[in-house]
Amino acid sequence: MKDIDLFIENWAGESAMVPISHQDIIELEAQLQVALPQAYKYLLTTYGLVRTPNVLTKTCDLNVEVANVQDFLSVEDVLSLSKLYEMTGMPTGHIVFASDSEGNMFCFKKSECDLQLNDVPVWFYNQALCTVTQVAQGFVPWLIRFNTAHL
Repeated sequence: MKDIDLFIENWAGESAMVPISHQDIIELEAQLQVALPQAYKYLLTTYGLVRTPNVLTKTCDLNVEVANVQDFLSVEDVLSLSKLYEMTGMPTGHIVFASDSEGNMFCFKKSECDLQLNDVPVWFYNQALCTVTQVAQGFVPWLIRFNTAHL
């Protein structure tokens, strides 16, 4: 999980992060009726809610094309916003886990989580277009793109 650790080192903001308990994640998975990717659970249980306010600035400064992640969602927000975004136009079957600075969301597909894989593709929900497109083959490769952009 060194790529996740490097992401935190490179991109996490100054705000204190509090790890999320395994029990809270188990309850979220029960409510969603899926198994979340291990890499994502590692991030939550090791670091907690990550805020990355400097991603937009740094990617602009470096002239790198990486969609800016602003905040990773709380356990409560993952559940409530996944439902809310579906009610407002997001195609069904997605679990939102992080947002950008414009109200768009990064998400996992429930059907891929159902496979109980160690890592699953990351999808991007464009709120203005009501479209979902795959942006990475997995959560870790998605974070690696940020780490590579940081170099």
